[in-house]
Amino acid sequence: MTELLIYQTVALAVGFIIDFFVGDPYCIPHPVMGIGKWISFFDRKLRHGNNDKRDISRGVITVILVVLISTSIPAALLALLWHLHHIAYFVVECIICWQLLAARQLVRESRKVQKGLEEGDVEKARSAVANIVGRDTDVLDSDGICRAAVETVAENASDGVIAPLIWMILFGAVGGFFYKAINTMDSMLGYKNDKYIYFGRAAAKTDDFVNFLPSRISALLMIIACPLCRLDMKNAWKIFRRDRFKHASPNSAQTESVCAGALCVRLAGDAVYGGVVHKKEYIGDPIRNTEPKDISRAGNLMYVASLFMLLIGIIIRTAVILLCF
Repeated sequence: MTELLIYQTVALAVGFIIDFFVGDPYCIPHPVMGIGKWISFFDRKLRHGNNDKRDISRGVITVILVVLISTSIPAALLALLWHLHHIAYFVVECIICWQLLAARQLVRESRKVQKGLEEGDVEKARSAVANIVGRDTDVLDSDGICRAAVETVAENASDGVIAPLIWMILFGAVGGFFYKAINTMDSMLGYKNDKYIYFGRAAAKTDDFVNFLPSRISALLMIIACPLCRLDMKNAWKIFRRDRFKHASPNSAQTESVCAGALCVRLAGDAVYGGVVHKKEYIGDPIRNTEPKDISRAGNLMYVASLFMLLIGIIIRTAVILLCF
């Protein structure tokens, strides 16, 4: 047991480092794509398609099946490798930890938006932001594009980086797959529209549950990270306390509010999805206008906070290892 914990802890650190320097190569199939295919399969086979309340129970079944498949396959593979050769297990654990973290990819894609704005090429920036947000981007001006990119980095600091880190600290790579299965289901099914209002409810509620603590831990770590990023820690704490629930999701505004306060800008507000305007409250105060450099500032804040989470995880796991000796 102690040896397994050591391998998992080192693999998590190695995976984090590889993601920092390499990110997700476009030429390598991502494991989340496999999860997405299972979600699409059950969506086709189980969803009734007529806005039927019976889709609620079918959505629950989908959540259970996708989570079971997404965790049992890597768990079985890793268990087999552990019994065959510990080094083979370690290598695969490292690769999984690397693949399940999205810090580098998030920063890479968001900085394409920043580059377009800095070059004055609004269409280039709009095309880039369309790859990382779900809203209609054709209605956004340069300021709206910039705010959308900052919001995405802030929200995904938890969803894409710190939350999977937490689940891998607790349960290794299999914990990361467990989290990614639920988070991906929410991304694909958790919409309050005619198509998924019932079928996607279980996915959305489950995602809210597994992200409840990680989103708040992420927000606190981002606040602590502000001085190292030369951002306003005091205002980050103020806006976090005031605006952290100004979102339909109980979790999304946790990190968005910190980022808005740290940058001294106002985020959120009304957004257009599928041609329909969705009314949203503003987060933060308009102390100054957003600027392209805020995108990289948000990315730096995410990186420092995630590094704090990794170090905390290593300390916790080291303590457990020492207790097991």
